[in-house]
Amino acid sequence: MSTNIDKLHDDHHHTPSGIMRWITTTNHKDIGSMYLWFSLIMFFVGGLMALVIRAELFQPGLQLVVPGFFNQMTTMHALVMIFGAVMPAFVGLANWQLPIMIGAPDMALPRLNNWSFWILPFAFTMMLSTLFFGSGGPAAGWTLYPPLSLQGGDSFPFTILSIHMLGLSSILGAINVIATILNMRAPGMTLMKMPIFVWTWLITAFLLIASMPVLAGAVTMLLTDKFFGTMFFTASGGGDPAMFQHIFWFFGHPEVYILILPAFGIVSTIIPAFSRKRLFGYDSMVYATASIALLSFIVWAHHMFTVGMPLAGEIFFMFTTMLIAIPTGVKVFNWVATMWKGSMTFETPMLFALAFIVLFTIGGFSGLMLAMVPADFQYHDTYFVVAHFHYVLVPGAVFAIMAAVYYWLPKWTGKMYNEGLGKLHFWLTTIFVNLTFFPMHFVGLAGMPRRIPDYAVQFADFNAIASVGAFGFGLSQLLFVYILFNTLKKDVTAEDKVWEGAEGLEWTLPSPPPYHSFEEAPKVD
Repeated sequence: MSTNIDKLHDDHHHTPSGIMRWITTTNHKDIGSMYLWFSLIMFFVGGLMALVIRAELFQPGLQLVVPGFFNQMTTMHALVMIFGAVMPAFVGLANWQLPIMIGAPDMALPRLNNWSFWILPFAFTMMLSTLFFGSGGPAAGWTLYPPLSLQGGDSFPFTILSIHMLGLSSILGAINVIATILNMRAPGMTLMKMPIFVWTWLITAFLLIASMPVLAGAVTMLLTDKFFGTMFFTASGGGDPAMFQHIFWFFGHPEVYILILPAFGIVSTIIPAFSRKRLFGYDSMVYATASIALLSFIVWAHHMFTVGMPLAGEIFFMFTTMLIAIPTGVKVFNWVATMWKGSMTFETPMLFALAFIVLFTIGGFSGLMLAMVPADFQYHDTYFVVAHFHYVLVPGAVFAIMAAVYYWLPKWTGKMYNEGLGKLHFWLTTIFVNLTFFPMHFVGLAGMPRRIPDYAVQFADFNAIASVGAFGFGLSQLLFVYILFNTLKKDVTAEDKVWEGAEGLEWTLPSPPPYHSFEEAPKVD
């Protein structure tokens, strides 16, 4: 009998191998790695779509693609980047880090974890396949506003189904995160002792569960309008196209914070490590994160100031939007206060975190400008809006993901990346990202509309600069891939405690962590 128990014990601790390991795995590290690799692939797929857009806009006139394909690229670029690159990257980081940060052996629902990943490749295969339909992919912007979206051809139902599958994956992942954090913390780890990254993910998971079904409802109503004769959004049948915008943005605005809150957690982990200080104002960081999440549900109509809503509605949404600047300002203040008089060093993760703070703040200021109703009438649907949300999501979310990979890669692999190449990647990325998106503020303020493949001659110079920046940014990411593969093929292992100043349960494990992280739950003082 004891022999059988020993055999089971050995099997349990044996790391499976081969292709079946990756298909059937329930290990949080394997699933986290698959999410991250999938995200990297989609980052390049979405990036190529962005380069089609920027190549077309390099000079006035139509050169490379027809307007219909241009519109498909703008739509697919957004859907791929949001649901295929940024969200899976954050879920991958959550899978890797949450259990080892809270002292858990794995995620609470390992099989569900496997399923929520494997939904993604099938959903995106379906979505990307629509580009090869006779009518091409969806061409209604990522917002899918009717009546434009209802003109879609054969690709329309496939796009809707893929969005449903992506939403299902997100909801399952969020349930898993909540169950893990609330039930599997190490003894002594109270809620107010959790790392900030764990807090930001807990709050993000609740946002996902609250907002994704709203998107599912909106796109299902689009589907029934097109194929089943309902008139939810069809004005000729008594429907209201603006109602779709209300439903969509009730999902869409929390979604923006789903894409940025985990980034706040990453930066709040990296800044203290390289400042050799504890995070300043831990409690206020937690309350600020929760405040942002709650406020995100009452500001949705600031995307809709131009639809003709009552003045009282415009004033309400203007002031509540401005209110979000307060908890966000608290976060920025706390990060700066953490660095104040710290023993700072500037390794690659810290450089990305610092660039995040500076450039995300620029995105925040332009967001405050867009919150003002009279100003928004001028800026709405111009390139100023494009500049604003790209400053939030590229130097914001994407920089945080890169910072996290550089920070935790030595922990995950036991191998140290090339610091010189990492810094070169940082500087190239930062220069080109500003070269791409900063000129968009100027052409937007001058009135250049977005999602249009042609423009007036006076916008030509800034568009040429932005296009050069976009290609530079894209090529710089090939260096990132080289750094990753160069690190993985190294034989030399990193020191067990890689970063001087890093704190947390994950750093008590060897590098790389064993397949089953904690044999016994660690105690937290």
